[in-house]
Amino acid sequence: MLSNIRVVLINTFHPGNIGAAARAMKNMGLNNLYLVEPREFPSPEADSRAAGAKDLLDNAVIVSSLEEAISDCQLVIGTSARTKRTFDLPLLNARKGAERIVAESEQGNVALVFGRETMGLHNDELQQCNVHIYIPANPEYPVLNVSQAIQLLCYEVYVATEEKTYTPIEEEYPRQKEMTLFYSHLEKVLRTTEFIIPQHEGKVLDKLRRFFNRSRPERTELNMLRGILTSIEETVERLKK
Repeated sequence: MLSNIRVVLINTFHPGNIGAAARAMKNMGLNNLYLVEPREFPSPEADSRAAGAKDLLDNAVIVSSLEEAISDCQLVIGTSARTKRTFDLPLLNARKGAERIVAESEQGNVALVFGRETMGLHNDELQQCNVHIYIPANPEYPVLNVSQAIQLLCYEVYVATEEKTYTPIEEEYPRQKEMTLFYSHLEKVLRTTEFIIPQHEGKVLDKLRRFFNRSRPERTELNMLRGILTSIEETVERLKK
C-alpha cells in the first residue's frame, strides 16, 4: 500500500527542504516523491539533507504542473494550516486523514500535496483536491516547516498501516485524468445548450468542479454522468435537423 502513496511538493524554494522531505519519507517507508517546478533541483544541499535517502532524490519525478503529478491518482489530499479556506472540502486531522490515505491506497494511487514554504497551496490547487488535511497545533502559531509537516503526516500513514487502524473501502473511484475528461465534456455540453453564456460565464465551471471534487462520484456513477451528457448532445443534434 505504501508504494501507492506519493508525496507531491509544489514550487519548493529551499532545496534543503526537498532533501529533508526525502529523509522523512524514507523513515516511514514511503518512496514516491514528485516535484512540481522546484526552484533548485538537483542540488548538493538537497543531497546532504537527504542523508541515506538520496535514492529517493535520484528517482524523484519532476513535472511542470500539479495536474500532471496527480493525473493517475484516485484521491488527492491537500495540506494546509488554513482550515477556514477549504472550499467546503472534507476536513480531516492528520490521524484521520492518514487512515483515509491508507484505505484508498489499497485500490490505487493517492497523492499527498504540500505547497510552498511561504504561502502553501494556492486556491486553484486546493480546488483540485478531494480532502483537506491539517495538523493540530498551537492556534497562535500553527505553521510548520514543510519537512516537519511531511514527517508528521508520513508517520501517521506508517502507523495506520502497521496498526491497521483504517477501514477498507469497497467503492471504486475514477482517476483524476478521468475527472478531467468529464469536466471537459461537461463544459462542452453546458456551452452547447447555452447554459453557459460567453458574455456572462461567472464561476459556474469552478463551482461545479468544486462540487464534484468534494462529492467524489464513484467510477460507475461517473460513467452514468458521461452517458447523460452524451444523451444531451445527441438530443441537441436531433433537434437541429
